[in-house]
Amino acid sequence: MLQRPTKRPQFFYTTAPMPCPYLAGRTERKVVTELSGGDAEALHDRLSRAGFRRSHNIAYSPVCPGCQACIPIRIVTEAFVPDRSQRRVRRANVDLTGHESPARATSEQFALFQRYQRERHGDGDMASMGFYDYRAMVEDTPITTGMIEFRDANDRLVGACLTDWLSDGLSAVYSFYDVGADARSLGTYTILWLVARARALGLPYVYLGYWVPQSRKMAYKERFRPSEILTGGVWRPLEAAVTAPLQHAVP
Repeated sequence: MLQRPTKRPQFFYTTAPMPCPYLAGRTERKVVTELSGGDAEALHDRLSRAGFRRSHNIAYSPVCPGCQACIPIRIVTEAFVPDRSQRRVRRANVDLTGHESPARATSEQFALFQRYQRERHGDGDMASMGFYDYRAMVEDTPITTGMIEFRDANDRLVGACLTDWLSDGLSAVYSFYDVGADARSLGTYTILWLVARARALGLPYVYLGYWVPQSRKMAYKERFRPSEILTGGVWRPLEAAVTAPLQHAVP
């Protein structure tokens, strides 16, 4: 009698404590697992719905002792309505065109990435990345991933977003842009573009990673409504959460 092949077990590991990149004085730990093999795409889908994020061929989720400040968040694309500020951002960028391309690193992207890191995150680990590190970040992916490039009327690259394609949405892995074009609010524009693209593809969500209400650089994500956050293993409307205390927020 033929036997069915044994399904490969999925192993999860916990990382050593590291300084938290979002909240000063706190410690970060993650649970991680490898994405590989023919089921990497399906596994990534399931883990994304469970609040995991991807880096290279690793899926991870924070498991920080005594802290649950990182809250998975996703935008509901069909119901999304831009507010006045977001409509203004959209009008300010009507000259831009978003191009979807394979996940391939280019010297043009890297130059923009370096400028962004120097200006916005000069004290972070990514500021010291060389081109081969950047290429690994972009190209080391076991799933369907692309790079969205934003170009102006002169074909100048002004922004980019490494993006994963999921069965139920788009996941913004990492974005960077021309910090000299503050009037454009390119970070906001990138998310608006992803929402419009996901809606056109019939995908219900745009995954934004973690919303950290106590962090100034991560709190902006709650401005995109309606959104859902993952609490207690269930995706719930963000609007209800911000009007009531979050049970798992940091005191």
